[in-house]
Amino acid sequence: MNLTLLIAYILAVLMLLLTPGPVVALVTGTAARYGSRKAFATVTGTNGASLVLIMLAALMLAGVISLSPLFLYLLGTAGSLYIGWGAVASIRAVFEKSSAKETTPLRESGGFVRGFLTGISNPKDILFFVAFFPQFIAVTQDFTTSIMTLSLVWIFFDFTVLSFYILMIRRWVPERHGGRIELISSLFLLAVSLCGIVYNANEIFTCYA
Repeated sequence: MNLTLLIAYILAVLMLLLTPGPVVALVTGTAARYGSRKAFATVTGTNGASLVLIMLAALMLAGVISLSPLFLYLLGTAGSLYIGWGAVASIRAVFEKSSAKETTPLRESGGFVRGFLTGISNPKDILFFVAFFPQFIAVTQDFTTSIMTLSLVWIFFDFTVLSFYILMIRRWVPERHGGRIELISSLFLLAVSLCGIVYNANEIFTCYA
């Protein structure tokens, strides 16, 4: 095993996970307002999405599939639109907290499905697994072993870092501030969505120019 390459991969994963993004915003917002149980269900969903993206990267490296840059930009645009839609839904849920309709947005905020869809449409994760992940495939001499090793490392640190965010929110943020934290997280998600739409639209225009 190439320990130097493995350490470099671990550092890259940690830098990616510690940098605020859609997944971190969703998990912290869910933990603040809906509690640890739903937040951990959200983390399980984001981990599932990561495994799908890793499988996609593995298929590309094996030569089974090939994705054009245009497709990736279209995928990034779709992901940004979904993240924006989820952010708007969460913002509406915060402002409707005292209304009789609160039960509907509560079911739509966080959870396994929301975590999976946010993770699978996260432009940052898509870029990492499609463009950056393949650089570490030589961590062992066997392709399958490398994929398994890199996958396990990602899942371990992803779950650990996101669990830390959940515990930090639940322990040090008073429950009365849950709605405010969710609102801030949702606004951040909306900003990420808008930036992703603008960036990908510009790249799509460049491809056709």
